Amino acid sequence: MQVCLWRKKGDDFPVTLLVAIQASLYHFIMTDIIDDEDSPSLEVAEPLRRAIGERYLTYALSTIMHRALPDARDGLKPVHRRILYAMNRLKLASGGKFLKSAKISGDTMGDFHPHGDAAIYDAMARLAQDFNVRYPLVDGQGNFGNIDGDNPAASRYTEARMTFVAEAMLQGLEENAVDFRDNYDGRLTEPVVLPTEFPTLLANGAAGIAVGMATNIPPHNIVELIDACLHLIKTPDARDDTLLNYVPGPDFPTGGVIVEPKENIANAYKTGRGSFRLRSKWEVEDLGRGQWQIVVTEIPYQVQKSKLIEKVAELIQTKKVPILGDIRDESADDIRIILEPRSKNVEPDILMNMMFKSSDLETRFSLNMNVLIDGVTPKVCSMKEVLQAFLDHRRDVLKRRSKHRMDKIDHRLEVLEGFIIAFLNLDRVIDIIRYDDAPKQALMAEEWGGEFVRATSEDDYKSPLPAKGEGELSEVQAEAILNMRLRSLRRLEEMELVKERDELMAERADLEDLLASESLQWTRISDQLKDTKKKFGKDYDGGARRTQFAEAGEFEEVPIEAMIDREPITVVCSQMGWIRAMSGHIDLTRELKFKDGDGPRFIFHAETTDRLLVFGTNGRFYTMSASNLPGGRGMGEPLRLMVDLPNEAEIVDIFIHQSDRKLLVASTAGDGFVVDENDVLAQTRTGKQVLNVKGDVKALVCKPIAGDSVACVGENRKVLVFDIDELPVMGRGKGVRLQKYKDGGLSDATTFNKEEGLSWKDPAGRTRSETELAEWTGKRAGTGRMAPRGFPRDNKFN
Repeated sequence: MQVCLWRKKGDDFPVTLLVAIQASLYHFIMTDIIDDEDSPSLEVAEPLRRAIGERYLTYALSTIMHRALPDARDGLKPVHRRILYAMNRLKLASGGKFLKSAKISGDTMGDFHPHGDAAIYDAMARLAQDFNVRYPLVDGQGNFGNIDGDNPAASRYTEARMTFVAEAMLQGLEENAVDFRDNYDGRLTEPVVLPTEFPTLLANGAAGIAVGMATNIPPHNIVELIDACLHLIKTPDARDDTLLNYVPGPDFPTGGVIVEPKENIANAYKTGRGSFRLRSKWEVEDLGRGQWQIVVTEIPYQVQKSKLIEKVAELIQTKKVPILGDIRDESADDIRIILEPRSKNVEPDILMNMMFKSSDLETRFSLNMNVLIDGVTPKVCSMKEVLQAFLDHRRDVLKRRSKHRMDKIDHRLEVLEGFIIAFLNLDRVIDIIRYDDAPKQALMAEEWGGEFVRATSEDDYKSPLPAKGEGELSEVQAEAILNMRLRSLRRLEEMELVKERDELMAERADLEDLLASESLQWTRISDQLKDTKKKFGKDYDGGARRTQFAEAGEFEEVPIEAMIDREPITVVCSQMGWIRAMSGHIDLTRELKFKDGDGPRFIFHAETTDRLLVFGTNGRFYTMSASNLPGGRGMGEPLRLMVDLPNEAEIVDIFIHQSDRKLLVASTAGDGFVVDENDVLAQTRTGKQVLNVKGDVKALVCKPIAGDSVACVGENRKVLVFDIDELPVMGRGKGVRLQKYKDGGLSDATTFNKEEGLSWKDPAGRTRSETELAEWTGKRAGTGRMAPRGFPRDNKFN
């Protein structure tokens, strides 16, 4: 029996989990068959829920512990730890030779990390990118990618070695500083954790997505972190807020300016969750004659420069930031992005605030300090807990290295004692070595005597040393004597042996005191941290803080009209919906060119600072900026490409927005209402639905309110006049009935002052006015009376 699980292309469902479920289903089907006479030996092994649950838990734990989350002690994931250990075994020191990256990733994969070589090389390449890692651990030679987002060259083309920082993380690895475990096939051993000299987790940060949890930690400055550790050693019960005096916030490799309030930063470090607003660093460059430009010298962390410029160029093209004229990339080894304003009258602060709001020149970095405590337990930690985990690790490393050193001293002292006995009985030792068939056993069986007398001058060496006391040589001592060089038999060597023995005895006594006293241990750790601070302080390249702090300030919304040069234009829209803006206020009766089969429909004077309202037969209002209209040299552009006006909808009217007006809107069914013009402004291309229409009903009328009365005329040529107060003021809806029709619908509607009378143009083009309107005046929703003599045949008031 075979069980197949399919997944759609593009799904991010873990393949490992699919295999686990497939195995579980196969196991369940093969064991949970109905027990009948034909298969009496088959039994139910376990339920499907338990089978899948156990396998999924195994997958989840593997992802959490061995792939996605870093260790709080050395701040590394297994792949990074194994890369550094493999480079250490290859002796790729910071001052040594480079080696092909393919060799490094190959050794890492073959000996310690049985995963894809591409994944290993990508991880190694990231450790070499100074724009991604605050303190690079790999020194790369060749193309290792750049801040534009270009990928590194293939591993066969690049070379690498460890950096000075990476060596500091491996210091003491040969001195039993950490535990080792078998590698994946048991041939070799690898370190469980590295004995790092500084809090790498916070120094370089980390990011990863596990099963049901994730981590995202920004990089920090090593000097500031060490100062915080020293304060924590001095004051173990220090509050989280006091650590901010030493670590004010992240220190990103690309610099930038953090504008997050201090209280938010304090809360993020206290809880382990939060975010930081990060802005680009910029300055104004004076070009003379009142001209200026903005130079961006630092961009936010993890923002690709090429994509940033593409997005800003798109903002210029779509005129979403109308005061921005152009953008140029003049970067070389450093960042230099030029922003040119459209007008020199614009304030630089206003322009940059709009850019921060509209582009990735300002980003938000999320903090989620989810790490593995002791390499096993995932936990969201505060900054104090992470630093304390590092300090506890340093103390454990110190104790292990001290014990390892004591073992070495004990071994050396044992050898030295054997050498001293040999010098006291040198003639006898020479005789045994020269004439005995088994000198090693003879040396061990001999009873030695003699007292070592410290010589103060060469005359002391001429007199024989008195023999006093007894002793035996151990196997280690005998072996050391047999391996001793002849040149070491000089009498002056005796003084060196005693001096070395005394120094080792004193060192051993210090180590015993150190292991017995916790306070001495923390004092030694403080001294080590101070030495590390000197190594990575001001004298270290890149040791100074890069990211600065500032206040965001209050940003007042500035109307777009205030940012655009005010110039007169003439808006022209054809019958087919092609729109353009001609410079200046031209004669509205002037003959203009249109496409074949097209002609004029709307033409009016406006200014570049105006906003235009477009009302469609679908009942939606669309908002356009007059400054965004195409120029008048050509035929313009289709209005439907500038706003999302459906193909089945037609343009009812286009006019200039006035904030203090109200509009009368009505449909062909004779329903309508009054709406405030400010309520019809749309913020997106899709417009804003105001008049609801269904089926064959369409929006027909959109007229500014200009009086106290409303006049309606239907397709049946009946006219009805009523007070405008009878219409409700609404923001959206179907409206109320304006005029009742037995057949047909509404033809037109308008507003006027009753005292001035109702006016219209007769067929001859003359304006006629009717002041006696009692015959047509009634209540809203009435049928009305036939139109006056001379009323236009098209049933339109204008």
